[in-house]
Amino acid sequence: MRRLEKAKGAWAEEVPRIVWAYHTTPQSSTMETPFNLVYGSDAMIPVEIHESSPRFLSFVAEESNEERKVNLDLLDEAMEEERIKAEAVKRRVEHQYSSKVKLR
Repeated sequence: MRRLEKAKGAWAEEVPRIVWAYHTTPQSSTMETPFNLVYGSDAMIPVEIHESSPRFLSFVAEESNEERKVNLDLLDEAMEEERIKAEAVKRRVEHQYSSKVKLR
């Protein structure tokens, strides 16, 4: 929100950056980034591509495709693990709320 307040009339140009930041920031509920949950790997930020980072230089398409196939095979397990994490967070929040409620 702060970033949009500073942008004033140019807020439309800031939205893609804000969405990118959200998608590449680990969420407290799953401890994973939404990008990683969808695509099965960490996002490569534009600076890594333009500056030819070691990660960018060591990229091999065939290896990436094989790894993606393995990740797709394990997708059901990963989704179940994330569902369990989300349920644990839900129960923690519920417990915190319930501990503060005073019965009448």
